[in-house]
Amino acid sequence: MPQLVFADFAPQLVWLAITFTLLYLILARVALPRIATTLEKRRDVIANDLDEAGCLKRQGDEALRNYEAALASARAQAHAIAAETRLKLNQEADRQKAELAATMAKRTADAEARIAAAKTAAMANVRQIATDTSAAIMTRLLGAAPDSTALKAAIDAALSARKD
Repeated sequence: MPQLVFADFAPQLVWLAITFTLLYLILARVALPRIATTLEKRRDVIANDLDEAGCLKRQGDEALRNYEAALASARAQAHAIAAETRLKLNQEADRQKAELAATMAKRTADAEARIAAAKTAAMANVRQIATDTSAAIMTRLLGAAPDSTALKAAIDAALSARKD
């Protein structure tokens, strides 16, 4: 092994120093500045990306707050419109109920008047029929016509007792 020969040891140290110095100068003057520049560029890009991400986050937060405010406003408007519509519909329903109640009251009054008129007419016919029938029966049984005023009074008394 030539490295272990002590006679060649001094020249090997000289060449080691020369090679190390040249390698150091090349790295210090050429490679390391390029690496430092690349690292600095990377650091700048990362810092810019972080700043941009922070800006976009703030914009997103602001957009979210605006959205939530708009949503709350829209909900409030929707509730107001629903309440207004509900009130209008209730008023319309109350108006229609009142009209229907008035119509029904009028129809009921008309029907009651017709019923009362029909009842009065029927009672007048009943009185006439009862008078004629009673007179015919009494004439046939007794052979003589009964007194019409007494017969009418008796029928009126019977009808009025029946009403009670």
